[in-house]
Amino acid sequence: MSAINAISPEKLARLIGTPACPILVDVSTDEDFKADPHLIPGARRSDYAQAAAWASALSGHAVVAICKRGQKLSEGVAAWLRHAGVSANILEGGIEAWAKEGLPLVPASKLPDRDPQGRTVWVTRSRPKIDRISCPWLIRRFIDPSAVFLFVAASEVEAVGARFGAVPFDIENVFWSHRGELCTFDVMIEEFGLETAPLERLATMVRAADTARLDLSPEAPGLLAASLGLSRMYSDDLKQLEAGVALYDAFYRWCRDATDEAHNWPSHRAKVKP
Repeated sequence: MSAINAISPEKLARLIGTPACPILVDVSTDEDFKADPHLIPGARRSDYAQAAAWASALSGHAVVAICKRGQKLSEGVAAWLRHAGVSANILEGGIEAWAKEGLPLVPASKLPDRDPQGRTVWVTRSRPKIDRISCPWLIRRFIDPSAVFLFVAASEVEAVGARFGAVPFDIENVFWSHRGELCTFDVMIEEFGLETAPLERLATMVRAADTARLDLSPEAPGLLAASLGLSRMYSDDLKQLEAGVALYDAFYRWCRDATDEAHNWPSHRAKVKP
């Protein structure tokens, strides 16, 4: 059982990847971070010494403060956050306890630079279908909840990326793209160190639907149908993305929590009288 104002690694892991996940703030010292430059999925670095200055910007949100062992730095930052009216906990045992449980950690070297507002910015082709919806979902839920996605003409993706500091994805000849039989979603899971059983199950569904290999996953035809339906429902790519995020939230929770659950209409009980 977690202490007061603390959340256990197990409980936090259940929240990450869902809309209910709190804001995760890594306040480890620069020395500790350089010794092991990884982040808990969805966390961002913040200067513990400036907590009093940035605490008010998180008003109205639930926050978890994270440091190496869950002691003085996260305790102090969480206290400052609560002083500013923020609902704040610490991660019990810190990153060390998280790693000891074998939970995923994202290598900081794979994370893009952030813009002046603290967001990662990504750019891809307009009119998304599968990979270009699933990848933004993965980024929003496990990498950067505030990430910005730009949808532009296919011929202009790389140029827009260069001009506007955006990371291109799901086009040819860029880092974040298909590799062999893997789709971009597969690549992101691998590069970001997110190889958990639920995400790998979801990745199989995405790969099957995105690469026309529907035999790889019984659920892939349903994902493909839903994805194509969304593309017909929305002419605005950003509105389609928001609807798609909800779709992938549902598929992820099925992959994580409900694969063994079946819904069977009890037709054997309903006997038609002659």
